Amino acid sequence: MSSKTLPLLFINLGGEMLYILDQRLRAQNIPSDKARKVMNDIITTMFNKKFLEELFKPQELYSKRALRTVFDRLAHASIMRLNQASMDKLYDLMTMAFKYQVLLCPRPKDMLLVTFNHMDAIRDFVRDSPSILNQVDETYRQLIEMYTPLSGGEFQLIRQTLLIFFQDMHIRVSIFLKDKVQNSNGRFVLPTSGPVPYGTQIPGLIRTFSCTGEEVNRVQFRSAGNYTAALREGSFEMHGDRVIKLGTNMYGVSRAVETHMSGTSRNSSQHTKVNTAPNPLAKKELNLLAQLMGGLDMQKPVGSDTSFRVNLFATDEEEEEALMSRPAELSYEVINIQAAKDQQTNAELARIMGEFADEGEPSATPSSKGDELLAMMDGL
Repeated sequence: MSSKTLPLLFINLGGEMLYILDQRLRAQNIPSDKARKVMNDIITTMFNKKFLEELFKPQELYSKRALRTVFDRLAHASIMRLNQASMDKLYDLMTMAFKYQVLLCPRPKDMLLVTFNHMDAIRDFVRDSPSILNQVDETYRQLIEMYTPLSGGEFQLIRQTLLIFFQDMHIRVSIFLKDKVQNSNGRFVLPTSGPVPYGTQIPGLIRTFSCTGEEVNRVQFRSAGNYTAALREGSFEMHGDRVIKLGTNMYGVSRAVETHMSGTSRNSSQHTKVNTAPNPLAKKELNLLAQLMGGLDMQKPVGSDTSFRVNLFATDEEEEEALMSRPAELSYEVINIQAAKDQQTNAELARIMGEFADEGEPSATPSSKGDELLAMMDGL
C-alpha cells in the first residue's frame, strides 16, 4: 500500500463531484449567482490550506466510511443541500467515474495527468475569483513537488492501492452502460487493443540476453490484441469513434445520468458492507474532519431564504423511491460537531471516539479526546 495515494484520491473524486454538481445546477436552472457561490464555497473548502497540509502528509488511505463523510460534509459546505438519496447517487457517480479512469490509464504515471485534467477544470470554475485561484495553484505546486520525482514503480504501487480501494464497487451508471463500457453486473469492459503506453514497445517479440548484456536470441509471437504505438504522450483512450481524455468532464446538461446497484448484489450477501470493525486510523480520520470543519464559515440554517435543494434525480418521486430502496448497509450518517466547549459536545465526541477506538491501544480519557479535537477546531 502506498502512503502517497490519499491526495490523488481526494482531488480526483472532488473534481468529479464538481463536474456533477455543475451539471445539476445548470439542469435545474439555478440562478448563476447562487450556482457560482456553491462552486466557489466548495472549492474554497476543498483546497483549504490547513486541510491540505494534513492531506499531503504520507499516510494510509482512510476507510470508505470516513472518506464518504468528508465528501458529504464538503458537498454541504455552501447553501446547496442534498438529501440522502441524492448524496448516495452523487458519491456513486464520483467513485465509478474515477475508478474507470484509473483502469484506463495506459501507464500508472498517467494518473497524475488525470489529476491535472481535474485541476485544470477546477481552475476554470474559479477563474473569476483570484483568491480561490491562488489556493488551486498552490495545490498544483504541491502535486508537482510530491509526485513528479516518483519512479514508475511508485506510481504502480499508487495505482494498485487505488484499485484495492475500488475493487468491490460495482455501481451501474447509465452513461457507461449506454456507451457499452460497463456490463450489466457493474464491471467495466476494458479494451484489449489500441495504443500501448507511450515509450512502450508493441507486444510480439521476446528477446534473450546473455549475462554480459548482449542479445543472443529473438522469438516472435502473435499477440492477442491489435496494438499500435502511441504517437504522443498523454492520457487518451479510443472507444469506437470517440476519444476520451481521462479526467475531463463527461457530463452534459442534456445527458441524464442514472446509477443502479448491480443486480447480482443488491439483495445478496455479495454486496460490499460498510466495515464496522474498530479502525486504528479513526483518530486521524476524525482529526481530518475537524480540520475540514475548521476551514468552514458557519452556514445559515437549511430553512433560510438563501438555501436551496439540488436533486440528482429527474423528479422528487424518483429521489424518494431511491431513498426507500437503498440497502441499509449503504446508509451513511453525517456527524455534525459544534466547536463549542460544553459538556454535551465533549460527551458526544467521547462517544464517537469510543466507537472507533483501537482495541490494541489503551484508550485515553473521554474528556482528553474531546478536548483535543475541540482545541484543534478552536485553533483553526
